[in-house]
Amino acid sequence: MQPFTSLTGLVAPLDRINVDTDQIIPKQFLKTIKRTGLREGLFLDWRLRRDGTPDPDFFMNQPRYREAVILLTRDNFGCGSSREHAPWALLDQGFRCVIAPSFADIFYNNCFQNGILPVVLKSEDVHALFHVVGETPGDCLTVDLAAQTVTTPDGTTYRFTVDPFKKDCLLKGLDAIGLSLTHEAAISAYEQTRRAEAPWLFMDRTARG
Repeated sequence: MQPFTSLTGLVAPLDRINVDTDQIIPKQFLKTIKRTGLREGLFLDWRLRRDGTPDPDFFMNQPRYREAVILLTRDNFGCGSSREHAPWALLDQGFRCVIAPSFADIFYNNCFQNGILPVVLKSEDVHALFHVVGETPGDCLTVDLAAQTVTTPDGTTYRFTVDPFKKDCLLKGLDAIGLSLTHEAAISAYEQTRRAEAPWLFMDRTARG
C-alpha cells in the first residue's frame, strides 16, 4: 500500500449528502476482485444521463477536475453496504483523500486499509472549502497527515483529528497484511517453537491416517 504523508492537489466538489456505496460503485462492478479498472463504474449513475450520454454538470465530466486527487463532499459519505470496491474505485480514479463532515464507519475504516485518507472537518469548515473551490476552480489544497492539517492556497489552515494507530499505519503504508508482516520474525519463531512442542499438529493429513 502506498504511504500517505502530505498531498497537494486539485480538489473535486461533490456537493451531496448521504452518498452511499452503491452510488460510488454500482453493484454490477462487484464481480471483480481486482482493484484496477473500477474507475469506469465510479459514480456511473450520476456521470451518465438516462440516454447514456455524459452529464456535463457532473464534476467528473468537466475537464478542469480530471486530475483531481482530493474529493470534497458532505455528511455521511460512504453509507450503505460495506463494499470495499468503493475505496478501490476512488483510488483507481486517482483520489487519495476525501474530505467531509462525517463518514460511514465501515467506509471510513476501509479507506485507511487502501491508502486513502478520510478527513473529518466541521460542517462550517467544509462549507468554506466549497466556496474556495467554487470561486477559484483549479485551486489546490494541501493535506498534511503528520501535521493533521488542511491548508488552502491563501494559507487558511483547518485541523483534523485522526486515530494515532491509523495515522501511523497510513504514514508507513501498512494495511492489515503489511502490519502483520512487520511481526514476521516473531511469527516464524512461534511456529518453530510450536512445531517442536506439538509436532502432531503439523503432520500431513494422509500421514495421520
